[in-house]
Amino acid sequence: MNTIKNIALSFVAAAVLAGCGGDDGKDGIAGAQGVAGQNGANGTSVFVTTQDVIKTNAQHAYAVYADSLIAAKALKEQLAIFVANPSDENFSLAKKAWLAAREPYGQSEVFRFREGPIDNLTQDAAGNWVLAPEAGPEGAINAWPLAEALIDYTQDMDGLQNPENPSTLPAGGNIIADIDSFPVIDKATIQAQFERGDDEANVTSGYHAIEFLLWGQDLNADGTYTANRDYSAGYRKASDFYTVGNQMGQCTSGEAGAANVICIRRSQYLLAAADLLIDDLKSVVDAWTPGTGFHYQAFIKEETQKQSLAKILEGMGRLSYGELAGERMSIALRTDSQEDEHSCFSDNTHRDIFLNAKGIQNTFNGQYTRFDGEVLQGASIYNLLVVAGKPELANKLRGALEDTMAKAAVIDTTAKLGYSFDVQIQQPELKGAVTNTIEALKTQTQVIKEVIEALGVTTGDLEGDTDEFGG
Repeated sequence: MNTIKNIALSFVAAAVLAGCGGDDGKDGIAGAQGVAGQNGANGTSVFVTTQDVIKTNAQHAYAVYADSLIAAKALKEQLAIFVANPSDENFSLAKKAWLAAREPYGQSEVFRFREGPIDNLTQDAAGNWVLAPEAGPEGAINAWPLAEALIDYTQDMDGLQNPENPSTLPAGGNIIADIDSFPVIDKATIQAQFERGDDEANVTSGYHAIEFLLWGQDLNADGTYTANRDYSAGYRKASDFYTVGNQMGQCTSGEAGAANVICIRRSQYLLAAADLLIDDLKSVVDAWTPGTGFHYQAFIKEETQKQSLAKILEGMGRLSYGELAGERMSIALRTDSQEDEHSCFSDNTHRDIFLNAKGIQNTFNGQYTRFDGEVLQGASIYNLLVVAGKPELANKLRGALEDTMAKAAVIDTTAKLGYSFDVQIQQPELKGAVTNTIEALKTQTQVIKEVIEALGVTTGDLEGDTDEFGG
């Protein structure tokens, strides 16, 4: 399996690297939208153009989503191994595969908020892939928090996430348990129940549905399911996947025994959700494929390069402020809410925060480190600012991004030392690192605004995606 994976990674890397460089300036032509600079100033080629930056960004979008797809396929393989032989060892490997799959995807979030495939990709009546406002697969891939009570059994505890309207739950309790309402569990069933009853909390697919099926609720260690928090993630047991077929023993649903059919259906749900994730990611990869992807071709057109540059900067700013600082961090901190952290079942939220911030920095630097460790480097916004005679502003944003990464690294490291994000937001001595990262993200957004003005592009409101900061 590792050999196949490495071959796939090398193939994709070769395709991306073939187009990642900008104009090297050997012909002495600056190119469309190029700005003449001092020869050799600040170590930046005077021939870096807006078009170069856009092509680099598009090629790196393809690479990030391609890595996410490769990792999702590896996850599916490990899940299939686990449900066939649900040993504790295979359970641990399945969880590790999920954590690995989050690494590239976390860095892809910067490609949101810019009317691209992840937010807007859909098919028209003729089956053609098109972009339509808010019709894309992002929710099906990464929506949170989800109403876990719709999918599988839950313990009635502080922080239980139910639908906004409890009446949308199935009569039989949940999809896995309600055999009469859902006699077959497959991709179509899961898709049909997504946002059941027009309730946005009724998320049935994506990374976090798989996460819930692997970890279960994040309960306290002594098994009494009180509101007291501990330092570990969810407590689902491998026996929740025991069946007569895999000859592992009695099927369970948590502490209680369960009918064999329930564990069969739970396994079917897990694998179908993984297949849906792969399908959704593949559609985004196809749209961004250099040379053939319809969105890639539209995004790099010279006649729309100002609009494309504006979208890049808007995505950076909106992820920084509204989504990451506001919705993903400030709400959880303000409410001390375990359910409002991004990866609440696995306690992997520290990586979500770090990787989202890293994706913003990647975009500014025109750089991305692939799943196999290969570094892709192309024309950057930093280069463009220097060529435009704005080296001080280039360094100001570089410094702001580095400051954010340093502060996000404290959250990440603290979690790795045993204090997960849900613990950090409740302990006074640990809250400071979270607050500091939020403030750094807000600061870098203000500098991104300065860059938008300096480069003469027009974007939407960078701060309108959250009410957390009184905006």
